[in-house]
Amino acid sequence: MSHNRLLVIRLSSIGDVVLTTPLVRRLRAKFPNAEIHFLTKPAFAPLVLYNPNLTKVFTPETFNKASFYDICIDLQHNRHSAQLRPYARTTLRYRKENWKKFLLVNFKVNLYSGYTSTAERYINAVAPLGLADDNEGCEIFLDDASKAFAAKQVEQNSNRPKPSVLAVAYGARHFTKRFPAERFSSVLNRLLEKYALEIWLLGGKEDSTIGEEIYRSIAQKEQVKNFAGTCSLLESAALIERADAMLCNDTGLMHIAAAFQKPIVALFGSSVAEFGFLPYRSPHSILEVKNLTCRPCSHIGRDRCPEKHFRCMTDIDDERIIAAVETMLRIDQSTLSNLNNK
Repeated sequence: MSHNRLLVIRLSSIGDVVLTTPLVRRLRAKFPNAEIHFLTKPAFAPLVLYNPNLTKVFTPETFNKASFYDICIDLQHNRHSAQLRPYARTTLRYRKENWKKFLLVNFKVNLYSGYTSTAERYINAVAPLGLADDNEGCEIFLDDASKAFAAKQVEQNSNRPKPSVLAVAYGARHFTKRFPAERFSSVLNRLLEKYALEIWLLGGKEDSTIGEEIYRSIAQKEQVKNFAGTCSLLESAALIERADAMLCNDTGLMHIAAAFQKPIVALFGSSVAEFGFLPYRSPHSILEVKNLTCRPCSHIGRDRCPEKHFRCMTDIDDERIIAAVETMLRIDQSTLSNLNNK
């Protein structure tokens, strides 16, 4: 049977789209001559637009549902993606197993057998295709303009010794995934007192208010650049590529950092590893408060702490964060190589 035209559907969001890239790469290796198309929402299209393993990238507005495909791979698998699915000889769907999430969130019954990344779950969804593991992680491909933007930020400091750059993604869509802004400020001030660091604050327009709050509270402002809300998604990605390490919440920019193999310190509040969203095949340290009976309270996050104490974030000690950042900034290439192969 021919496999000349393949379609991958993942409509949202940043992390979910980034985590499809190992599947896309393995599809290209399996079907080197096929047309491989990708369908996603406009906000996330830049994440795959320059991927050389893809032939075309569509959004719902530009996609022709009347197109024919040999294989359609629906990684969204909801009513929105079902409405967009074209006719295909074979349709493969990602099974989200939401019932397991429901039991874990609502009854704290854990039926997950060990950790499996969402990237691997996507690949398991197309098991009939027999894709070989290449032991590689996620990928982000940048356009020249975004690369030039990030390069300019580094060149501006070329007249002095280059400090280590710590990218900080302090935002997240939901409150229960956001480490408090004042605590980020405290951690960053202490790091800047000890080390010749440069801090890059990253986030979207929705994060700009908190970013400005953090920036204003930092004493050594000459060592901080606040990019939140001022640059595009790919410009943010290009900045992450130039950074030495990432401190972040469980958010989309974390997965972009993982795609560039950046050492990551991630703060997990209401989310847990079982949901499948740890940094994929990249060096990382996950800081979390274990053994809280209320955790997880949601598989996507909440707008407020249902218990009104928010201990899943506030009980993460500043000293733990500082120590983890120190370790990640010292990580060497041999450690990175070992982590890649796990």
